[in-house]
Amino acid sequence: MQQVSRIGLDIAKRWFQVHGVSPSDELVIARKLGREEVLGFFAALVPCDVALEASGSAHYWAREIGKLGHRVKLIPPAYVKPFVRRGKNDANDARAICEAAARPDMRFVPVKSEEQQAALLLHTTRQLMIERRTALVNSLRAQLAEFGIIAAKGLAHARSLVKAVMEDADAMVHSLPDTIKSILRLIVGQLQDTDNAIAELDHKIKDWQTRSPQGQVLSTVPGFGPLITAAIAATVPDPNVFRSGRDFAAWVGLVPKQRSSGGKERLGRISKQGNPYLRKLLVLAAATHLRWLHKWQGPLAVWAQQLLKRRPPKLVMIALANKLARIAWAIMKTGEIYRQGSAHQTAA
Repeated sequence: MQQVSRIGLDIAKRWFQVHGVSPSDELVIARKLGREEVLGFFAALVPCDVALEASGSAHYWAREIGKLGHRVKLIPPAYVKPFVRRGKNDANDARAICEAAARPDMRFVPVKSEEQQAALLLHTTRQLMIERRTALVNSLRAQLAEFGIIAAKGLAHARSLVKAVMEDADAMVHSLPDTIKSILRLIVGQLQDTDNAIAELDHKIKDWQTRSPQGQVLSTVPGFGPLITAAIAATVPDPNVFRSGRDFAAWVGLVPKQRSSGGKERLGRISKQGNPYLRKLLVLAAATHLRWLHKWQGPLAVWAQQLLKRRPPKLVMIALANKLARIAWAIMKTGEIYRQGSAHQTAA
């Protein structure tokens, strides 16, 4: 068998497809492997380049295959799709991954360590608990609305419904049948457990942020709390992956889409590519900036105030989120802390 120089590996739950080529790009290996055969197969090969799509469990397999001496690269799925031939199947997917990895201008995803994935798991689990809490509150509102009991919008006002159900002090709640009250108490109990889980996750995230060097310097940016600083530090452990702050903002999806042609530049809405969780947190941080803009000083506040004079507030909020993303990248790149008067000051 000829020497294998590059392999495209299409991973799945049970069956894995291998597409390997020689240094002259001739097909050498094209076979299907069971999950338990993967590591043994790569252990028998001479170290080579192995490319995978950055999908579920990809970081695990990248770490395990990398321990065998292979040079593992993860490719965003969107960058693999143009290389898929007509008729999608595992063999064509593996071939497309192998071909995409050979492109000189291809962008790759850094392989995350177990510690980085554990830090991100805190955020994904917290987001799951937030969605669960929202569903429980909506269910509680809907059930009580069936019997004419309502409250104003917002989580804070929903607490009054929780109190009325648990204490049975409200006259309308007290008049409900026992079967209905037992069901409402079940929902409220689940809601209280979810609140406790969110508080515990917030504590763990804050503890991780205080122990992270990048999290500490990011916390000096106005509007950046423990949640957003921990999320950025855990998602972007190496800022050198991006060539500039604009590249980082584009990866988050906070730059306009381009539809330019014939030398005429056309910019549309933001692309919303990349990480939606970081984008949401950066937009919320920008909204906090604008809400308390009258109390803040410095070049960033002056820039936002001048932009508000000629642009709508929502557009300014997105532009400010873009600028905050660039500031975050610069701080991670240089290791300096944010200073209101100028750009940065070197951390002690």
